[in-house]
Amino acid sequence: DRVLIRIKDLTVEKADEVVWVRGRIHTSRAKGKQCFLVLRQQQFNVQALVAVGQHASKQMVKFAANINRESIVDVEGVVRKAYQKIGGCTQQDVELHVQRIYVISLAEPRLPLQLDDAVRPEVEGEEDGRATVNQDTRLDNRVIDLRTSTSQAVFRLQAGICQLFRETLIHKGFVEIQTPKIISAASEGGANVFTVSYFKSSAYLAQSPQLYKQMCICADFEKVFCIGPVFRAEDSNTHRHLTEFVGLDMEMAFNYHYHEVVDEIADTLVQIFKGLQERFQSEIQTVNKQFPCEPFKFLEPTLRLEYCEAVAMLREAGVEMGDEEDLSTPNEKLLGRLVKEKYDTDFYILDKYPLAVRPFYTMPDPVNPKNSNSYDMFMRGEEILSGAQRIHDPQLLTERAQHHGIDLEKIKAYIDSFRFGAPPHAGGGIGLERVTMLYLGLHNVRQTSMFPRDPKRLTP
Repeated sequence: DRVLIRIKDLTVEKADEVVWVRGRIHTSRAKGKQCFLVLRQQQFNVQALVAVGQHASKQMVKFAANINRESIVDVEGVVRKAYQKIGGCTQQDVELHVQRIYVISLAEPRLPLQLDDAVRPEVEGEEDGRATVNQDTRLDNRVIDLRTSTSQAVFRLQAGICQLFRETLIHKGFVEIQTPKIISAASEGGANVFTVSYFKSSAYLAQSPQLYKQMCICADFEKVFCIGPVFRAEDSNTHRHLTEFVGLDMEMAFNYHYHEVVDEIADTLVQIFKGLQERFQSEIQTVNKQFPCEPFKFLEPTLRLEYCEAVAMLREAGVEMGDEEDLSTPNEKLLGRLVKEKYDTDFYILDKYPLAVRPFYTMPDPVNPKNSNSYDMFMRGEEILSGAQRIHDPQLLTERAQHHGIDLEKIKAYIDSFRFGAPPHAGGGIGLERVTMLYLGLHNVRQTSMFPRDPKRLTP
């Protein structure tokens, strides 16, 4: 007959009520005839007191003090108003005076990492000699690391990004689609694909839903989006590369100019940023306690620079680079700092990339054939979206594919989909983990991938 109440609902309004609570033993401390427990439930915790008296014997106090950390317990107790605020707990104005306690699931006595160590800012640990937890230890024991208040906040905010992306696009008239992840040809035209055995032949894991989004536009869906895994066989062990990540992809037909699509994508991201500010302040503040960071800044309308303007800014800062040279990672970061200094924004668009550095399906600029109708979007100096107007003319698409050395037979179905009338269209793909990382100002994308995959990690 027990009705369990959430720890977050234990407030002074519940004072003097008898309640049942389920939580994990975060810490326990015995002191004479008393035992102080901290019960944790997700990112919320409350202090619980077991004291010798009418409802608790010495044996019960000793039993409670010896329950292993991270064990799950059900507790019956009276909510009491605290005489002074209880530091270290989210429920600072009340504590729970325990009358009964039951162990629901007993944890092993030795934990691979301590949660208090895992949420300690690295600088703080270095200053006073206290332990912090390194990244590999966290990832090797991810089920424990995900219990920390910081991880809980990161992934709740990340879920919010997906929700806001979906809400915003549905409101704009987009249709959500699901695309194949096992495909017959490399979708980006490159070699960085995972080959998989497919009965008596080979197939590939999709680098992008690109081709299928376009087919849906050709099928008159007009505006589509999808959320799903993307695979890149890149042997990169940088702070921002994963071999599997979540792609937030969108594609739409336009009437007059591809900037109609650029503006729609930028506005979608702005609505996400606004939604995070409004709905996830608690999570943002929780992450900032461990990883301090300046609040994310953006402009309305979003700043848009042409690639030649970016090259000019970098040259003025002493960087030597050619007009048709792609941005290196250091130059991306430097450009982000220059843009922040000049325009006071962490989010901006770079338009009109050189055609030579873009995929085969990118539409050339009709005014300057060395340029393309393509764009990237950046957060805190790092790319989070790559997009372009797509070539919708089958003859031009065939020529560009041949120029890139792509086997036309393998993309025949793709090219054929444009032979029966295709509207002008454009789109882009966003990396969910990068957006989360850069919005929160974190330093490694593995912090925002629940179970990251990279060249050296395939478990857990």
